[in-house]
Parts: sequence; structure tokens; C-alpha cells
Amino acid sequence: MADLFEAAGMTPSAPSPLADRLRPQKLDEVVGQDHLLGPEGPIRRMAEARRLSSMILWGPPGTGKTTIARLLAKEAGYEFQQLSAVFSGVADLKKAFEQAKVRRSAGQSTLLFVDEIHRFNRAQQDGFLPFVEEGVVTLVGATTENPSFELNGALLSRCQVYVLKRLDEAALEALLAKAEAFEGRPLPLEPDARQALVALADGDGRYLLTLAETLFNIGSPRPLTIKELGQILQKRSPAYDKDREEHYNLVSALHKSIRGSDPDAALYWLARMLQGGEDPLFIARRLIRAAAEDIGEADPMSLVLANAAKDTYDFLGSPEGEIALAQLVVHLAAAPKSNAVYVAYKAAMKAAKETGSLTPPSHILNAPTKLMKELGYGKGYAYDHDAPQGFSGQNYFPDGMERRQFYQPRGEGTEARIKERLDRWAALRRERGGGD
Repeated sequence: MADLFEAAGMTPSAPSPLADRLRPQKLDEVVGQDHLLGPEGPIRRMAEARRLSSMILWGPPGTGKTTIARLLAKEAGYEFQQLSAVFSGVADLKKAFEQAKVRRSAGQSTLLFVDEIHRFNRAQQDGFLPFVEEGVVTLVGATTENPSFELNGALLSRCQVYVLKRLDEAALEALLAKAEAFEGRPLPLEPDARQALVALADGDGRYLLTLAETLFNIGSPRPLTIKELGQILQKRSPAYDKDREEHYNLVSALHKSIRGSDPDAALYWLARMLQGGEDPLFIARRLIRAAAEDIGEADPMSLVLANAAKDTYDFLGSPEGEIALAQLVVHLAAAPKSNAVYVAYKAAMKAAKETGSLTPPSHILNAPTKLMKELGYGKGYAYDHDAPQGFSGQNYFPDGMERRQFYQPRGEGTEARIKERLDRWAALRRERGGGD
């Protein structure tokens, strides 16, 4: 009786995907990860020494994590055992550990490869600890998510974390050349269409080979143009998960491009986020923060404009409202910068925590009752509007606390005029005995 796989045509004679048929057979054939697999790379050194440490391979899809783990076991002489955190549970882990114990008693080491390891919950991750510590298994976990956020600290402390890079154009071209050699024919693409194909892969080698296989299967009698390529292949969305690390990476890039006064880079990251499906109001909130934190009093209208852009998007929606966000991004990036207010606020918060419950000086306390007047509330208060130059120079800090200067204007944009006023008032304060 035929099983489900046979019924589906997945018999041993059925062809495997091109990406699987071109899977490297040794570490030297892996492309794009020379920092780990080159002559001085840490993984290369472990393989040559035939002594492996537990590790986490962190990188985007299609960069070779599974292949590296498999070849590492092969070249170091370890038994390769694979689990997927998506399909495995506690029973599967126990079985894997028991099998590894049996091998160990026979003198055989086990490399346990766990794909998507971040999908195991905290308790399941803790289950690895005694077996990794005792050397029952050498754990190689693969993840596309930031291990700092997704893996237990105890597990991370027992593993090296190696970052795999997104495949660059040279690495992707090497994969295409390998595919063409395997097929014995060139891809039916014009040069600019070939470049478009590489760009479409977005650093994912497996996806590139899947696209190439589609083109080989079509078997066009002549090279395809970019337009024809686009009609055959559907463009996938950029790698962007609003709940994961890429979300924070891109918004950080946007904020820092604004802080670095680069409107072009800031617009690019804005476009990347919007194309990835980010909520424009989340972006607007970050831009409002940038206006307050990084521009401040150098251009106080930036905060007003940031709120106006948010309201504009609220009113118009997408896509028209996104133009207001783009205008705001350019304004913030091109504006003079000062974080003096931000720094001053943090310093004032620290001082408030350190000084506790000091009361205001009595001369600036209100005295609405007779008793309060008798106690000296408000006595000696100088009304600034009646003072020469509209400035009394009195002390407004608590009794027993020396005067502190939290706000130190940088002298950029509007803040230059603020600095002039504050310097003039500081001189008057010294003259009139209000402290400095």
C-alpha cells in the first residue's frame, strides 16, 4: 500500500530542489562566511582541531546555518543529530539525549543541531543545560532572532554566539555560477535582469537558487529582460518582522540618521520601514521623541512640527499622510541639533533622587493663611517683573542645596540666543547675590 509521501509523488526517485542538490559537501564550499570559515575563522579552527564547543549560529535565512552545522559534524568526526524546535517537544529532546548518552558510552561524540532554537520556551531551553555541561551533546543552535532577547542567559553563557552575514552580491553570484555549472547552461537572463535577480534574493542564498531553478525549468529560448523577469517571479516583501529585532534595528537606523543630520539616509530607512508594513504612527512617535531628544531648543519648532505631522497622518491616513512623515524626517535631519535639554533633564532627575524631600526656600512659598505669613512664608520674595531688567537674581533652589547648572546650551540654532540670555542672567545673579 502506498504511503502519503508516495501518493504525493515524493518517492526516492523524485528530484530534490536545486538548493538541496547544490548543498556544499565541505566547509570550503560555503560562501559568504569567511569571517567564520576562513583560515583564521573560529569555526574553521574548531573543525581542524576536531574539538567542538557548543554554539549559536545567528543569521538571516538562507545564509548556511544548517549546512555549516552538518559539515562541522562531518569534518570533526561527530555524529550529526538534528531537531527542529518547530516540530519537536520534550519527548523528542529526551530521546535525543538518551541516544547521545549511548553514543558517548561507545566513544562517539554527538553534535545536536537544533533549528529555530529560539522557539523553545524557557523551560525547554533550561533542559539543555545539564547535557551541555556534562558534554553529552555539543549543541549547535540556529536562529534568525537576536539570542540576547530570545535565549536564556544560562544557555547563552554555555555557548559561543557566531553571527552569519547576509550574503553579499559576490557570494550570490558565486551561487549562480555554481548552479549554471551544475545545469550545464547559463541562466536565460540579460545582464541587468541578472543583477535584478540577485537583488531580488535579498541576501538569501536558498531563495536565490529557488528563483534560478524556476528560470531553468521555464527554459526560455532567449535571455529575459527585467520586465519579463518581473512577470515570471513575484517579489517578496523585505525581511521585516514588526515584533522582532529587525523592527528595532530599522527604527534605530532612522533615529540615528536624523541625529547624524543625514536626510537622505533617514528617508531611506523611513521607506524601508513603511515598505515592511510598519505602523506609521509608531514611526511618528519615534520622530516626536527625536525632536525632543536630539534637536530640543536648537529648533523648538521641530517638536511642534513633529506633532503636526502625526496629526496630518491621523487625518489623511496612508499613503497621503506618509508624505507628512517624509517632510518631518527631512526637517529633523536638516535641523540644528542639541541634546542639552535631554542631558539637563537626566541630571535634574538624578539630583532630585539624591536630595530627597528638600522643601523650597521660604521666600518663594505662597502664604494664603495668617499662620503661614507668621512663619515667614513668602517673606523677602522679589517680584521679577518689578526688578531692574525684569530679573531679581534670587535663589530658587532648596535651602541647604548648592546651586546646580543642569541645562548648558550648546549654542546651535535658536539655542545660541538662549545661551546669551542665560549667560547675561548668570552675571546679574552674581552681582545681586543670588548665587551662581
